[in-house]
Amino acid sequence: MGHTVLIADDDRVTVQLLSTRLRKSGHAVTSAYDAMQAHMFAQRDVPDVVLMDVNMPGGGGLEALRKMKASAKTATVPVIAMSIGDDPTLPERSLDAGADAFLKKPVDFEALEALLTEILGAG
Repeated sequence: MGHTVLIADDDRVTVQLLSTRLRKSGHAVTSAYDAMQAHMFAQRDVPDVVLMDVNMPGGGGLEALRKMKASAKTATVPVIAMSIGDDPTLPERSLDAGADAFLKKPVDFEALEALLTEILGAG
């Protein structure tokens, strides 16, 4: 049995690709398309893990990440930050904001699945 994954990304193609792959692996997937929606969805139905795009409308992924980590309800939910940007400080800034890991986009699915197994266990 898989885990519940919240994918927060304003790029619908990325969301579709990740959703399809994660569902095939047995995970339940919810999608949010901006930072505010991601925070709301995480508070409403606490996921097992969040894949958070760092650069999103609605306040930005790092701000949504900080809000999630500041909330007692979602503080312990692992977050994997993602970005397509070339900013070399982004991985460190993401970890400083509370992310458990950072992946460069486009996401390598094998690396993602290995990370999910490492963070969540075998299911």
